[in-house]
Amino acid sequence: MEITTTELGLAARVQGLTKTYGEGSTAVRALDGVSVGIRRGEFTAIMGPSGSGKSTLMHIMAGLDAATSGRAWIGDTEITGLSDLELTVLRRRRVGFVFQAFNLVPTLDALGNILLPFDLDGRRPSAIERARIDGLIDTLGLGARLGHRPHELSGGQQQRVAIARALATGPDLVFADEPTGNLDSRSGREVLALLATAARSAGQSIAMVTHDPVAASHADRVLHLADGRIVADKPRQTAEEISAFMLAAELGGVGVAADADAGVRS
Repeated sequence: MEITTTELGLAARVQGLTKTYGEGSTAVRALDGVSVGIRRGEFTAIMGPSGSGKSTLMHIMAGLDAATSGRAWIGDTEITGLSDLELTVLRRRRVGFVFQAFNLVPTLDALGNILLPFDLDGRRPSAIERARIDGLIDTLGLGARLGHRPHELSGGQQQRVAIARALATGPDLVFADEPTGNLDSRSGREVLALLATAARSAGQSIAMVTHDPVAASHADRVLHLADGRIVADKPRQTAEEISAFMLAAELGGVGVAADADAGVRS
């Protein structure tokens, strides 16, 4: 009998995941036998240099892309062989997304953008969901901005709307792709703190792809990828520790990076 993702304490997981682009001599292996889980109620940062496979891993875990081989689950639902329609419904109901470019609908006001997942699902929020949305609006300081359209909001405010939209349905898992990339440092810190709070107080599972050591330092766990493989899985680290590991990995490989990491910690 196979142990379920829930029994493992995970919100999502992949097993033996491989992703190859192209064929023959021009083939590029973006992921090479990756097995990893995203723990429930934890804020996980996924890091790595350009081309390491971090975005590909997130896209497959979120059901936005298909693996070449291997298996993937969201909760206890295996998504590996689902149809496009089944994946769309699953994502809409159980996964939230926060993007670097905010991805708000310009013709909708802030409240309309927050309620968009429910509109796409053809329903209105339940009383419990409405209470959650009201709490998010209050926590995110959006009460006075609900009637404003995206172009009337600052970058930080737009990202707050995007976070409220991502959390509105109470999804099992929220994927954040470079969520602070278009923000100033103060707004970025606020957004990261909000994501961390969502993981710790609301039990949401947050998986954030980032190249920024400062952003990753807000996470409970840091996964490092290189050449399509997970080369390190570390608990919370400072930005300095993360930077030292990344620099050493670039200069001399994983073994040197581990030594540098030990040196920073000692």
